Amino acid sequence: MLDRISIRLHELSAMPKASQRLLEDSAFDVEGWLAERIAQKFARAEAAAFVSGDGDGKPMGFLEHTIVADGDAVWGELGYIPTGAAGDFHGANPADALIDLVYALDAGYRANATFIMNSKTAGAVRKMKDADGRFLWADSLAAGEPARLMGYPVLVSEDMPDIAPDAHAIAFGDFRAGYTIAERPDLRVLRDPFSAKPNVLFYATKRVGGDVTDFRAIKLLKFALS
Repeated sequence: MLDRISIRLHELSAMPKASQRLLEDSAFDVEGWLAERIAQKFARAEAAAFVSGDGDGKPMGFLEHTIVADGDAVWGELGYIPTGAAGDFHGANPADALIDLVYALDAGYRANATFIMNSKTAGAVRKMKDADGRFLWADSLAAGEPARLMGYPVLVSEDMPDIAPDAHAIAFGDFRAGYTIAERPDLRVLRDPFSAKPNVLFYATKRVGGDVTDFRAIKLLKFALS
Protein backbone atom coordinates (compact mmCIF):
# COMPACT_ATOMS: atom_id res chain seq x y z
CA MET A 1 0.00 0.00 0.00
CA LEU A 2 1.29 3.45 -0.95
CA ASP A 3 0.36 6.68 0.81
CA ARG A 4 0.55 10.10 -0.75
CA ILE A 5 2.82 12.55 1.07
CA SER A 6 2.50 16.23 0.20
CA ILE A 7 5.44 18.60 0.68
CA ARG A 8 4.61 22.27 0.34
CA LEU A 9 7.06 24.63 -1.30
CA HIS A 10 7.88 27.78 0.65
CA GLU A 11 9.45 30.91 -0.76
CA LEU A 12 12.73 32.38 0.39
CA SER A 13 13.20 35.99 -0.63
CA ALA A 14 15.69 38.83 -0.29
CA MET A 15 15.83 42.34 -1.70
CA PRO A 16 19.29 43.94 -1.45
CA LYS A 17 20.05 47.18 -3.26
CA ALA A 18 23.09 48.88 -4.75
CA SER A 19 23.56 52.32 -6.24
CA GLN A 20 23.66 52.62 -9.99
CA ARG A 21 26.99 54.44 -9.71
CA LEU A 22 28.51 51.57 -7.71
CA LEU A 23 27.35 49.06 -10.29
CA GLU A 24 28.83 51.12 -13.11
CA ASP A 25 32.14 52.14 -11.49
CA SER A 26 33.06 49.09 -9.41
CA ALA A 27 36.17 47.17 -10.43
CA PHE A 28 34.46 43.83 -9.85
CA ASP A 29 31.09 42.23 -10.59
CA VAL A 30 28.90 43.59 -7.77
CA GLU A 31 25.76 42.04 -9.19
CA GLY A 32 27.35 38.60 -9.33
CA TRP A 33 28.75 39.05 -5.81
CA LEU A 34 25.29 39.92 -4.49
CA ALA A 35 23.76 36.86 -6.14
CA GLU A 36 26.43 34.64 -4.57
CA ARG A 37 25.87 36.10 -1.09
CA ILE A 38 22.10 35.68 -1.43
CA ALA A 39 22.56 32.05 -2.45
CA GLN A 40 24.78 31.45 0.60
CA LYS A 41 22.22 33.06 2.92
CA PHE A 42 19.41 30.99 1.42
CA ALA A 43 21.48 27.81 1.83
CA ARG A 44 22.03 28.54 5.54
CA ALA A 45 18.32 29.19 6.06
CA GLU A 46 17.41 25.96 4.27
CA ALA A 47 19.87 23.90 6.31
CA ALA A 48 18.46 25.26 9.58
CA ALA A 49 14.89 24.57 8.48
CA PHE A 50 15.63 20.98 7.45
CA VAL A 51 16.74 20.32 11.04
CA SER A 52 14.37 22.40 13.15
CA GLY A 53 11.94 24.27 10.91
CA ASP A 54 8.36 24.39 12.18
CA GLY A 55 6.71 24.08 8.77
CA ASP A 56 5.20 27.58 9.01
CA GLY A 57 6.55 29.36 5.95
CA LYS A 58 9.55 27.05 5.93
CA PRO A 59 10.32 23.30 5.56
CA MET A 60 9.42 20.96 8.42
CA GLY A 61 12.58 19.92 10.26
CA PHE A 62 13.01 16.32 11.36
CA LEU A 63 13.54 17.39 14.99
CA GLU A 64 10.10 19.05 15.01
CA HIS A 65 8.25 15.75 14.72
CA THR A 66 7.09 13.80 17.77
CA ILE A 67 10.05 11.95 19.29
CA VAL A 68 9.48 8.96 21.59
CA ALA A 69 11.47 6.03 22.97
CA ASP A 70 12.47 3.84 20.05
CA GLY A 71 10.45 0.81 21.13
CA ASP A 72 7.27 2.90 21.34
CA ALA A 73 7.61 4.76 18.03
CA VAL A 74 4.88 4.37 15.43
CA TRP A 75 4.56 5.87 11.96
CA GLY A 76 4.70 9.65 12.25
CA GLU A 77 7.11 9.52 15.19
CA LEU A 78 10.89 9.31 15.39
CA GLY A 79 12.49 6.92 17.85
CA TYR A 80 15.29 7.83 20.23
CA ILE A 81 17.95 5.91 22.13
CA PRO A 82 18.96 7.32 25.56
CA THR A 83 22.58 7.83 26.55
CA GLY A 84 21.87 6.70 30.12
CA ALA A 85 22.97 10.01 31.68
CA ALA A 86 21.21 13.37 31.89
CA GLY A 87 22.89 15.85 29.59
CA ASP A 88 25.93 13.69 28.87
CA PHE A 89 27.20 10.33 27.70
CA HIS A 90 27.24 7.55 30.28
CA GLY A 91 30.37 7.91 32.40
CA ALA A 92 31.39 4.25 32.43
CA ASN A 93 30.59 3.25 28.84
CA PRO A 94 30.05 6.40 26.76
CA ALA A 95 30.33 4.67 23.38
CA ASP A 96 27.64 2.09 24.15
CA ALA A 97 24.89 4.58 23.33
CA LEU A 98 26.35 5.15 19.86
CA ILE A 99 26.46 1.41 19.24
CA ASP A 100 22.85 1.08 20.39
CA LEU A 101 21.90 3.98 18.10
CA VAL A 102 23.49 2.36 15.07
CA TYR A 103 21.81 -0.99 15.61
CA ALA A 104 18.43 0.55 16.38
CA LEU A 105 18.31 1.33 12.66
CA ASP A 106 17.18 -1.49 10.38
CA ALA A 107 19.96 -3.08 8.34
CA GLY A 108 18.44 -1.88 5.07
CA TYR A 109 18.89 1.72 6.16
CA ARG A 110 22.30 1.32 7.82
CA ALA A 111 24.03 0.70 4.49
CA ASN A 112 23.51 4.36 3.52
CA ALA A 113 23.34 5.91 6.99
CA THR A 114 25.07 9.07 8.20
CA PHE A 115 25.61 10.67 11.60
CA ILE A 116 24.59 14.33 12.01
CA MET A 117 25.81 16.46 14.92
CA ASN A 118 27.25 19.92 15.55
CA SER A 119 30.90 20.79 16.14
CA LYS A 120 30.72 20.77 19.94
CA THR A 121 29.20 17.31 19.95
CA ALA A 122 31.71 16.10 17.37
CA GLY A 123 34.50 17.36 19.62
CA ALA A 124 33.20 15.18 22.46
CA VAL A 125 32.58 12.12 20.29
CA ARG A 126 35.96 12.11 18.55
CA LYS A 127 37.69 11.50 21.91
CA MET A 128 35.92 8.16 22.40
CA LYS A 129 37.83 4.88 22.14
CA ASP A 130 36.83 1.24 21.97
CA ALA A 131 37.87 -1.45 24.46
CA ASP A 132 41.22 -1.83 22.66
CA GLY A 133 42.04 1.86 22.87
CA ARG A 134 41.28 2.66 19.23
CA PHE A 135 39.44 5.86 18.41
CA LEU A 136 35.91 5.39 17.07
CA TRP A 137 36.32 8.55 14.97
CA ALA A 138 38.46 8.42 11.83
CA ASP A 139 39.32 11.57 9.90
CA SER A 140 39.14 11.35 6.14
CA LEU A 141 42.38 10.86 4.24
CA ALA A 142 40.90 12.21 0.99
CA ALA A 143 39.94 15.81 0.28
CA GLY A 144 36.21 16.37 0.25
CA GLU A 145 35.39 13.09 1.99
CA PRO A 146 33.62 13.19 5.39
CA ALA A 147 35.08 11.90 8.62
CA ARG A 148 33.74 8.54 9.78
CA LEU A 149 32.39 7.35 13.10
CA MET A 150 32.23 3.58 13.54
CA GLY A 151 32.61 3.35 9.78
CA TYR A 152 29.72 5.70 8.94
CA PRO A 153 30.07 9.22 7.48
CA VAL A 154 29.66 12.20 9.80
CA LEU A 155 27.94 15.40 8.66
CA VAL A 156 28.70 18.34 10.94
CA SER A 157 25.70 20.68 11.07
CA GLU A 158 25.76 23.64 13.42
CA ASP A 159 21.96 23.61 13.37
CA MET A 160 21.88 20.49 15.54
CA PRO A 161 21.43 21.18 19.28
CA ASP A 162 24.29 21.10 21.77
CA ILE A 163 24.62 18.29 24.29
CA ALA A 164 22.23 19.17 27.12
CA PRO A 165 19.65 17.40 29.31
CA ASP A 166 17.01 15.77 27.07
CA ALA A 167 18.60 17.18 23.91
CA HIS A 168 18.49 15.09 20.72
CA ALA A 169 22.00 16.15 19.77
CA ILE A 170 22.92 13.29 17.41
CA ALA A 171 20.90 11.89 14.53
CA PHE A 172 21.71 8.73 12.62
CA GLY A 173 19.92 7.49 9.57
CA ASP A 174 19.53 7.13 5.85
CA PHE A 175 18.46 10.69 5.17
CA ARG A 176 18.05 10.15 1.44
CA ALA A 177 15.31 7.67 2.26
CA GLY A 178 14.03 9.38 5.39
CA TYR A 179 13.88 13.07 4.45
CA THR A 180 12.71 14.51 1.15
CA ILE A 181 13.64 17.95 -0.12
CA ALA A 182 11.40 19.44 -2.79
CA GLU A 183 12.66 22.55 -4.51
CA ARG A 184 12.93 24.61 -7.60
CA PRO A 185 16.73 24.78 -7.62
CA ASP A 186 17.03 27.93 -9.67
CA LEU A 187 17.64 31.19 -7.80
CA ARG A 188 15.63 33.87 -9.56
CA VAL A 189 16.87 37.45 -9.40
CA LEU A 190 14.72 40.30 -10.72
CA ARG A 191 16.67 43.51 -11.41
CA ASP A 192 14.62 46.64 -10.72
CA PRO A 193 16.37 49.94 -11.60
CA PHE A 194 13.19 52.06 -11.37
CA SER A 195 11.50 51.69 -7.97
CA ALA A 196 14.26 53.11 -5.76
CA LYS A 197 16.29 55.51 -7.91
CA PRO A 198 19.26 56.10 -7.83
CA ASN A 199 19.51 52.59 -6.36
CA VAL A 200 18.94 49.31 -8.15
CA LEU A 201 16.88 46.70 -6.31
CA PHE A 202 17.58 43.00 -6.72
CA TYR A 203 14.56 40.89 -5.77
CA ALA A 204 15.75 37.30 -5.27
CA THR A 205 13.46 34.33 -4.69
CA LYS A 206 13.76 30.57 -4.33
CA ARG A 207 11.12 27.97 -3.49
CA VAL A 208 11.91 24.98 -1.29
CA GLY A 209 10.15 22.50 1.00
CA GLY A 210 11.09 19.45 3.02
CA ASP A 211 9.74 16.89 5.45
CA VAL A 212 10.30 13.41 6.83
CA THR A 213 8.94 10.81 4.44
CA ASP A 214 10.16 7.59 6.10
CA PHE A 215 10.16 7.72 9.90
CA ARG A 216 11.88 4.34 10.17
CA ALA A 217 14.98 5.66 8.41
CA ILE A 218 16.05 8.14 11.13
CA LYS A 219 16.98 7.54 14.79
CA LEU A 220 18.04 10.07 17.43
CA LEU A 221 20.32 9.96 20.46
CA LYS A 222 18.75 11.59 23.52
CA PHE A 223 21.03 12.79 26.31
CA ALA A 224 18.88 11.49 29.13
CA LEU A 225 18.65 8.67 31.67
CA SER A 226 15.83 7.02 29.72
